[in-house]
Amino acid sequence: MTSREAKAEVVGSVKEHFSKATSVVLLNFAGINVPMITDLRARFRQAGVEYKVVKNNLVRQALKGTSLETNAKLDQSLCGMTGVAWSFEDPSTAAKIVKAFRKENEKQEKLSIKGGILDKDFLTPEQVENQLATLPSKDELRASLLAQLTAPAQNLVRQLLAPM
Repeated sequence: MTSREAKAEVVGSVKEHFSKATSVVLLNFAGINVPMITDLRARFRQAGVEYKVVKNNLVRQALKGTSLETNAKLDQSLCGMTGVAWSFEDPSTAAKIVKAFRKENEKQEKLSIKGGILDKDFLTPEQVENQLATLPSKDELRASLLAQLTAPAQNLVRQLLAPM
């Protein structure tokens, strides 16, 4: 397999990941040592998030033909070393893992967020950390909806059992 064929295969894989993902977090991992990045990868794997280090030009090629191709902010964030975390189930999973990972230790603060993608919209690093990472998970949303649906019935039962 030639270098060109290998790159085409990587571009195809990255393009497929971008099309299937509910959200994407772009990371700068400069200054992170191997045990820490291994720990981060394990956390991503455990949560069902796929993480890859991809060359910036290959990401640009994978995004050709999409609405993100001409996004200037995304293009600016694709410089230096870039790690890409794709969340396929819950959009906030990767952002929550990164936020928790960064809070644990001073050295882990070197891991920085370059940006994110949610529903074909580019998010700034601040939006990823303050909005995407604070979104409730699917299970939390289900529990909240269930509580909303059962509240009227619980109140009725409470009123019927209350003393006159």
